[in-house]
Amino acid sequence: MQNIDLKLSELIKELEAEYRAKTRKSMELYGKSINKLPAGVTYSLRYFHPYPLYIAKAKGTRVWDVDGNEYIDFWMGHGAHLLGHLPDVVVNAVKEALEAGTHFGFEHPYALEYVDLLSKIVPGLEELRFTNSGTEANMYAVRLARAYTGRKYIVKMQGGWHGSYDPLHVAVRSFNGKPESAGILEEYVKYTIAIPFNDVDALENAMRNHDVAAVIVEPVMGAAGCIEPRENYLREVRRVVDEHGSLLVFDEVITGFRLAPGGAQEYYGVKADIVVLGKALSGGVGSIGGFGGRSEIMDLLNHVKHVKPRESVFHGGTYTANLLAIASGHALIKYLASNRGIYSEANSIWSYFRRRITDTCSSLSVDCWTTGDGTLTGIHFTRRKPRNAGEAVEYRWSNLAEKALHLYSRVNGVLYMSETHVHYLPSLIHGKREISRLLEVTEAFLEKLSRFSRE
Repeated sequence: MQNIDLKLSELIKELEAEYRAKTRKSMELYGKSINKLPAGVTYSLRYFHPYPLYIAKAKGTRVWDVDGNEYIDFWMGHGAHLLGHLPDVVVNAVKEALEAGTHFGFEHPYALEYVDLLSKIVPGLEELRFTNSGTEANMYAVRLARAYTGRKYIVKMQGGWHGSYDPLHVAVRSFNGKPESAGILEEYVKYTIAIPFNDVDALENAMRNHDVAAVIVEPVMGAAGCIEPRENYLREVRRVVDEHGSLLVFDEVITGFRLAPGGAQEYYGVKADIVVLGKALSGGVGSIGGFGGRSEIMDLLNHVKHVKPRESVFHGGTYTANLLAIASGHALIKYLASNRGIYSEANSIWSYFRRRITDTCSSLSVDCWTTGDGTLTGIHFTRRKPRNAGEAVEYRWSNLAEKALHLYSRVNGVLYMSETHVHYLPSLIHGKREISRLLEVTEAFLEKLSRFSRE
C-alpha cells in the first residue's frame, strides 16, 4: 500500500495544478476570505484542499462556479434540495408567500396547514414543533426525552452526526469518549454513551448498565459514509428500547422525505417515539428543523397546561416557523407525497450505481465497497465492507484515496462532500445522464488505482 500512497500523492499534485488553473477566481476569493472568515469559510465542512470552490449560481442538478465551470452537484445544499436547485414548485411558493410577508413573528395559518399535511404523511407524528435547524431539533428532542422519562443517559451511535449540540458532539470522528470541540466540557458528555451502529449486542449492554432516557439514531448513517442498517436492525433497536422503557429517537434530518415521503419510518416500517426533521423540511429555502411524535410525549411542551417552568419543556426561537420556510417546505412535501413514483425511479437508479461500482471494484481487484439505501450512497476504500463508522475507518488501506477521488471528481465536473468520506446526497431528479457521468468519472479513478497497485 505504500507504493499506492506514493502514486496517489503524485496524482494529487498533478490534479491540484489542474484545479488551480481552472479555478483562479475561486483562489482569489479564498485569498480574501482567509482574512475575514476563520479558515476562510462559513462552515468548516465547506473547506477542501487546496481551497474551496465559490459557486455563483445553481439550477436543477447543476452548479456553476465564479470561473464559469459547470458541475453536476451530488451534494444538493447538504441534501436539502430533493427536487434539485430552484424547482418551480418551490420557487412559485416563495413568490406567493412574499406577497404576504417574510417573517410575521406571530402565529399564522400556513404553519397549521403544513403540520396538518406532515401529520398525514409522517408515521406517528401527532404533534410537532418547528425549530431553526436540525441541531436545535435534536437538542429539543433530547431535552424532551429526558423530561418524559426522568432519566439522564442518551445512547447514540459512533459516527452519528446530530449537529453541534454539546451532549451529542462526541464520537463523531474519534471514539474515545471525549468532546470533539474545544469549549465543550467533558461534564457535558458524561451522560452520553456511544456504541457501534448495527450492533444490537452493544445496545443491549448499554441499556442494561445505564438508566437510558433515549436512543438516538440516524436510520442510515450520513456523515459516516451513508451506511445502511442491517436487515431487521432497526426493528431490534425498537424492541430493545421498548424492553427498557426508553424512547427511540430517529434523526431524520437526512433520511426524512428522502427514502420515502414518510421517511425512514415508512421505508423500513419501524416507528420512532420522536422524529427529528430538517434540511428538506423547508424545501431548501432557509434554515429549519422540527421534532415531533406522540401527543402524550409532546404534551410536555404545553406551557399553558404545565404552568411551572420545571414542569414543562421550554422551546422557542425568533425565526421558528417563518413564512418563507413554511411555504416552500409545504409546497415541496405536498408535491412529493402526490408524486410517489419519483422515489421508485430514483432509488432504482442509485441501487444500480452501487451495484455497478461494486462490480467494477471487484473486476479491477480494488478493495472498495458501496454502502447506502435509496438515493443515499457511499464509497469506502476499505479491506471489508464497513457496517459502522468504526469499521469505515479501521478497515481503510489508505488515507489518500478519498482525498484523491474528491479532487479528481472536482477537476472532472463532479461535486460532493467531503474529502474524508465519499458520500452523495443527491436529489430525486438526478437521472441516468447524471449517473452515467458519475460512473464514468468514478470508474476512471478506480482504473488508476488498479494500475497503481500493479506498478
